[in-house]
Amino acid sequence: MEQPPIPQFFGLIPTGHAPILTPTSAPSQTSLVYTIPLDASRPFSHIVVFLLPGIELPSDTAAAVYISLPQSLPQAQAQPPFKFLGGIGPGKESAIFKISPSLLSPSPTSSFTPPTLTIGISIEPASTVASQIASLQSQNAGDGMGGESNALVLANKKPDTLMLAQRIIKNAFNFLASFSGNLEGGVEVVPLKAFEEWWRKFEGRVRNDPGFLERGGD
Repeated sequence: MEQPPIPQFFGLIPTGHAPILTPTSAPSQTSLVYTIPLDASRPFSHIVVFLLPGIELPSDTAAAVYISLPQSLPQAQAQPPFKFLGGIGPGKESAIFKISPSLLSPSPTSSFTPPTLTIGISIEPASTVASQIASLQSQNAGDGMGGESNALVLANKKPDTLMLAQRIIKNAFNFLASFSGNLEGGVEVVPLKAFEEWWRKFEGRVRNDPGFLERGGD
């Protein structure tokens, strides 16, 4: 029996990498998993998570975002734990998360399996997500300098930063949409060459006109 295609509700962009629109798996109707291979030659320090254009979450819900970091042996033999990062939803359709590069570095004691980072997104009651965000903010405020608890924190979410992130996402999505194609099973893909072309043009425009995003330009 043919399996139904995995739904596409969210997009992820690790800095310097192509957007990820299709989940690796969908454990349930309200949870999606994205597995991101790690490459020491192409490190990243932030991940943008956003609702795809036209997607609306059910009433009174939000999307909780979790991360599972690479594990070294013997920890890798167990199910890696997920850590709450934050949430997105109506009124805040995107978020930028900062990740310490040291946490993404493959350990010399790791197995031969290529290291990966896993992002889990779960659609939960909005009140539950808000409570977790408040708890996380309180925890981060109370942490001292250094330590693993400070190695993974929410990026600064000033309104202007979110606005710029949303406009970058919109700019990329509009450009890449015309290059998308479908594989067997309805999986939508975008060639890496198309992303590289968008990045070249986008970088050139930012260099020539640094303020175009602040004006809302596409």
